[in-house]
Formats: sequence, C-alpha cells, structure tokens
Amino acid sequence: MDTRYLRSLIAVVECGSIAKAARLENLTAAAVSQRIVALERQLGLQLLVRVGHEAKPSLACMDLLPRARGIVDEVALLASDVDALGLTGPLRIGAISTVLTGLLPQALRSLTRSTPQLKPVIVPGTSRSLYQALEANELDAAIVVAPPFTLAKTFNGVLLRKEPLVFISNEHSSQSIDARLQHCPYIQYDPDAWGGRHAVQYLQDQGLKPAALLDLDALETIALLTAQGLGVSLVPCWSGIERWTDSCVVEPVGDERYDRRIMLISHAQGPRVRMVEALKQALQEKTP
Repeated sequence: MDTRYLRSLIAVVECGSIAKAARLENLTAAAVSQRIVALERQLGLQLLVRVGHEAKPSLACMDLLPRARGIVDEVALLASDVDALGLTGPLRIGAISTVLTGLLPQALRSLTRSTPQLKPVIVPGTSRSLYQALEANELDAAIVVAPPFTLAKTFNGVLLRKEPLVFISNEHSSQSIDARLQHCPYIQYDPDAWGGRHAVQYLQDQGLKPAALLDLDALETIALLTAQGLGVSLVPCWSGIERWTDSCVVEPVGDERYDRRIMLISHAQGPRVRMVEALKQALQEKTP
C-alpha cells in the first residue's frame, strides 16, 4: 500500500473536500480521487461519502483513521532516524490568521535557513480548532491565543507575544473611549473566540453595553469596516495592525489585564521535540 494514498485520504478528511485536499497536496482533484478509489479497492471499503462538494469520512474510514495517521507519521519519521539531531522531516504547525501574516513568515525564513531538512506544514485555523487538533495529535505545534484554561501537563506552552487591547475608530475625537463605545455602532471581536474574551471583560468591568453591529473573528475585516466608518471596536494590537494606522485611529486602553497573549503550544514529549525547539527559537528571534 502506498502511504502517499493514506496521506491523501487524511488530507481529504481534515479539509472536508477533495478539491481543498488537492490544493494542500499540490495535486489535481482527479489525482486525489484516484488515490481514494485505489484505497477503497484495496481495502474493500467505502472510505468517503460525497455530499455535494463535500467529502465526509464513512464509519469504516473513521475506524481506520487513527492507524492510518500512525502509519503516515512513522513513515515521515524514517529520515529523522538517521539524523542524530532529530531535525529532519515534516513539522505540522497550526497558526491563527494574524500569526500567518505576522509572526510566522519571518520565523519560517529563519527556520528554513537554519534547519533545511525540516519541512514545515502550515495548518490555518482558529485557536480553539487548532488546540483540538493538537489534542488529537493532528498537529505537532500550534501558535494560538492563550487558552482560557490551564494547559494539560502533556503540553508545553511558551509565551511569544503580548498584545495590548486598543480602541480603533476612523477619526479623532475629544470624547472618551468609554463614551464612544456606548454611543457608536460597535463592531465586536467575536466573544466566543479565545481572543475576543478580553474585550468582553473590559466592557463588563466598565459597565458598558454597546450596541453590537455584528460579531467577527477576523481582525483585518474589523479594521477594514472601522476604516470605512461602519463603527468602532476593541481589538488586540496584533502583529500587522500597523498596516491600518493610516486609515484607523488606534488608542490604547492602557491596562495589561486585557492583553491578548500569543503562545506556542506543543507536545511535551514525542519525536519532534527538537524540531519544535528550533521553531520556538525562530519565533523568538528579533526582526532585523
């Protein structure tokens, strides 16, 4: 059995469609489909249930998925067995959207220069979904907002960045931040998102109940809507907010209790610990 076919099956299950999996693997959708069909013939099982443009795993597929992941992981680690430093092979890294455009690019440039045998595999997602993927051993590390609970002892967590809470609007005003929050349309950083809870806490502490125009878990979109005058918002000062300082007025709240903390979370033990350490060092390097 070709383990590349198992990798394609796992990609389809994780992406939810053959087209998305094909883009992830740099293959055509037809090639991925052929791999799945070949696996189904070999195993004598239906592995995927196609519903419209989506592809969902069958019950049989869910049963064999843990072993398939284990096989693919073990094959990927073959090259590292002859590398005394343990820095050869793929490293599955989850990252939230602001990290993808902020902290991660410079770190990846450094990482690929210092450890060329290490092959980063980047998986985007929300903090909650990436943490769940880490728990399911689908990721080796995740760069996420610090969770609202204590990490399990099976994980290591390293603080990478503190992002102060700031108030953004599209114009200067003599009114206080609290007054404008109370009277202007409010574009709310999704309170269900791990990063959104800090703004919620600030509003509660100040006794404010602004009229929420909409909830969004997308800081760039919040900044865009604010720049266009649709409302005001409370957001963390994320890595990349400087792109919006020409069109948005950014005012610090001035209380570190509401800082959003960005962490690198990884497995405390496992075959890729040294790879994660190399990633951590790259993330902590100062931009020249």
